[in-house]
Amino acid sequence: MKLLIVDDEDLTRSGVISSIDWKALGINEVLQANDGMNGLEMARIHRPEIILCDVRMPRMDGIAMLERLETILPDTVSIFMSGYSDKEYLKAAIKLKAISYIEKPLNLKEIQEAVLEARELFLRRQRSHRGETLHSLETASRLALCLTTPYGANSQTIDQLAKELSLKFTSETFFTAVIVKLGLSLETKDPSREEIFTNLETFLKSYHMNCIYVEKHLQYLVYLIFGSSRPSTSQLHDMGRFLGQQYSQFNKYMIVAGEPQQGVWRAYQSYASAVILIQSSFFFPANSFLVPSNLSENRPGSSGIPSSLDAAFTEALFAKDKLSCKNLLKQLSLFFTCNSSFLQNQVKDYYYRLFLSLVEARKQLMVTAAPSLEDSIAEAMEKCFNFQELHQTLEEKTSQFFTDLENSVEENHTIFLIKEYISHNYMDATLSVKDIGTYVHLSASYVCTFFKNETGQTLNQYLTEYRMERAKQLLVDMRYKISEISSKVGYSDGNYFGKSFKKYCGLSPSEYREKMIE
Repeated sequence: MKLLIVDDEDLTRSGVISSIDWKALGINEVLQANDGMNGLEMARIHRPEIILCDVRMPRMDGIAMLERLETILPDTVSIFMSGYSDKEYLKAAIKLKAISYIEKPLNLKEIQEAVLEARELFLRRQRSHRGETLHSLETASRLALCLTTPYGANSQTIDQLAKELSLKFTSETFFTAVIVKLGLSLETKDPSREEIFTNLETFLKSYHMNCIYVEKHLQYLVYLIFGSSRPSTSQLHDMGRFLGQQYSQFNKYMIVAGEPQQGVWRAYQSYASAVILIQSSFFFPANSFLVPSNLSENRPGSSGIPSSLDAAFTEALFAKDKLSCKNLLKQLSLFFTCNSSFLQNQVKDYYYRLFLSLVEARKQLMVTAAPSLEDSIAEAMEKCFNFQELHQTLEEKTSQFFTDLENSVEENHTIFLIKEYISHNYMDATLSVKDIGTYVHLSASYVCTFFKNETGQTLNQYLTEYRMERAKQLLVDMRYKISEISSKVGYSDGNYFGKSFKKYCGLSPSEYREKMIE
């Protein structure tokens, strides 16, 4: 906490400052001023939690100074000092809610006791304000949630909550729903949603607008912006830019604004149009701001997904035709980028089939992937924030396929089947050599000998290496706890997993994670 001493006597200020152990009282910084005018300026700049102030000073007395500061620093606690037992000053001190009135010559023990009392009072005021703010935010969040549903079903609740918040919605009030979609990555520091909301409220004041907000499914934030006039296109873009700056700490975000609607009963329609936009935003670059006109501007009007392209892609993979695959992927990228004609689930299903083609080509051509590349298709697609990332993932997997194809040496068919079986079952903690042998129609003892003769390493060594490489990949993803990763790579005992990982990698799982995300 900061404490400001305001007194026109230099000796008094220096004596009080040097004679008290301020840190023991919870005071980290002591400021000083020699009269009320300078004290007022110091308080405005440094915003102290406690002010120890003389009553009578030149230019501006302590009473006048604290009266001016009441509106600027309403929670700051004042302590008066004076050599004059003047009843009028005492009355003023009581009116200004001074915690104490200390007579000169000053008693250091009295000052210490008064400062401790002032510190506790300030903390109580802060807790009280936080509680009031939290209650207000919760009420506003409930109201925002109600406004994202048809008005008729919640009209009484909406009216009641608006009344609690002293909000007056009329038939002239315009509502604009703004939805922010955030990436799921937890590697960046999450900025305070409440702080962003407060900043947005301040920003909107210049447009004579206000807002309330609600979080949906962690990844989505819905802001309901309202005011007496319809926001212009330029104002909407100003809001989009402002929110983009606020959420710039995230690696990825998308912001959309629905069509402004007049009247509280039509607020839901603005939200519904924003939902359509956030669905279509999948086809636009990350960190974009979209308004309804973006859909009509970028709608190519295609009648359907080109089914011939996925068949041609599959054929090119089996023909080992790298150039054809590259050209086909380029056509797909041009076709879908900024194309709002399709639902994202349609396109995801289409790309799922393309990923399956890669898997099947690897199997038929016996191209073994490295453990770190063996994501499940669903898991790889889940990580994609938008179409660009989805398409880039397919390009990377395709490129890796041809790299592995070029680098692969002809492998024994049985060895390929063993590795393929492990890639699909490594997460099973009960996976055994007997299971692997049964799959390739060999006995448990012979499959071990056969694998060692063909590859130069034991079957258990290969399985452990595969699991550890997969664990390394998962550790980079902060969504997964280390205990979850342990079970995902086939270890029922977390401690044993930790020891095995350290033996393999030289670092514990947590040390490896810290190193990779630095």
